[in-house]
Amino acid sequence: MEFKIQQKPTKKHQLFIIDDLKKLSAIPEITEQESGYATAAFAAEQNRVTINRYTHFVFIYNLKPKKTDWQTKETLRKAGSELQMVASKLKLDEITITNNTTIESAALLFAEGLALSNYQFLKYRTEAKKLTHTLSTISFTKDSATVKDVEKLSIIVGAIYRARTLVNEPLNYLSAVQLSEEIKLLGEDSGFKVTVLNKARLEKEKMGGILAVNRGSIDPPTFTIMEYKPKKVLNKKPIVLVGKGVVYDTGGLSLKPTPNSMDRMKSDMSGAALVSGAMYAIAKMQLPLNIVALVPATDNRPGEDAYVPGDVITMYSGATVEVLNTDAEGRMLLGDALHWAKKYDPELVLDFATLTGAASTAVGEHGIVCMGTASEETKLAFRESGFRQYERLVEYPLWDEYGDQIKSDIADIKNIGGATGGAITAGKFLEHFTNYPWMHFDIAGVSFATSRHGYYPVGGTAFGMRMLLDFLGNYGISIK
Repeated sequence: MEFKIQQKPTKKHQLFIIDDLKKLSAIPEITEQESGYATAAFAAEQNRVTINRYTHFVFIYNLKPKKTDWQTKETLRKAGSELQMVASKLKLDEITITNNTTIESAALLFAEGLALSNYQFLKYRTEAKKLTHTLSTISFTKDSATVKDVEKLSIIVGAIYRARTLVNEPLNYLSAVQLSEEIKLLGEDSGFKVTVLNKARLEKEKMGGILAVNRGSIDPPTFTIMEYKPKKVLNKKPIVLVGKGVVYDTGGLSLKPTPNSMDRMKSDMSGAALVSGAMYAIAKMQLPLNIVALVPATDNRPGEDAYVPGDVITMYSGATVEVLNTDAEGRMLLGDALHWAKKYDPELVLDFATLTGAASTAVGEHGIVCMGTASEETKLAFRESGFRQYERLVEYPLWDEYGDQIKSDIADIKNIGGATGGAITAGKFLEHFTNYPWMHFDIAGVSFATSRHGYYPVGGTAFGMRMLLDFLGNYGISIK
């Protein structure tokens, strides 16, 4: 998707955003008769009018404010998504947006929804050329967006496209090794350093959690380290991002049922895709932050040497874990990665993982379950970013009683905590491997869409990346 600012008036397809019917008269492209038609349509509760000029279309969108500013802005994104379906049907190639509202970012928000819903994954479709959306360019009139804001939007949309594609790739292409190769390409394209630890190195480091999950696989695991540190940074100690990289999860010997479960488990590396895409955007935007990202990766299969319920695993930290469910594998990988993060004496650690069905059941596709030991200022900043980007957060407690649920009779801890509080006991497991300010984001319910909704197409969503980038973009302002 290309974004640009139009320097001269255009006869291409145009969209005008208004929030007051009096502003119809300020649109020189429409006649008095068309203005009357639009007024009547908006009075009849329509929010968009289409005028066919034969050579091009003119769209007028009437924005009606919602209860809150963040809801109003999300309305603009969703309106962009609705127009994308129209543009696809009409085979439009370019749309120029003019903002005639009191909301300075209205054109950018509309374009964001338009672009995000225009994403497609057609790599394996034999009729890809025929199916490809025709819309390829979104333009802005000079007073509707700045060059800086358009460049930022282009980078973020590009990062989300890349993350979605990683999630959508099947295991027969995207093994743990191939995931590390894809991350190397992201680093080369945007400017962050990538180091990949292979299986031999993981064995040398005694990263028992990753190696245990990998035992049933015919493919080796990887541990990918991304580093971005410009000359001038706001944080002397790094912020560390951790993304769960289970490229496919059968559940291991605790085998999942296939319908509505295992069939979408290629998306179990959505956390890895999210942090990798975020690193791409961070480097492209040249944020003044010292950032490290870690991706422990493997698939989880019931192979000949697979770990079994009842095994006791020694983690990278030296802690012992009684495995009672091999389908609770993500926390085994993350436990090793979170202990590795201690090497950096981090200022803050943020992990993203499709970790529990409990989080998905509780919040569904509308938000992210989070918890952690970070400061209240950090948590507040994340909540505000979540609202601004409409990737909202629900914070769960980390009370000591939940820790009691994962105490083991024969090891330090066990990898599941029973029938209740599953999302929290998973968080308590992760907390065991931290000694720094930390936040955990369980994206199980939002990482993959089985049907289109809003500007999220079927497949990988990259839900949470815009929230993370908003938080990091405001880091020096919101976190003291």
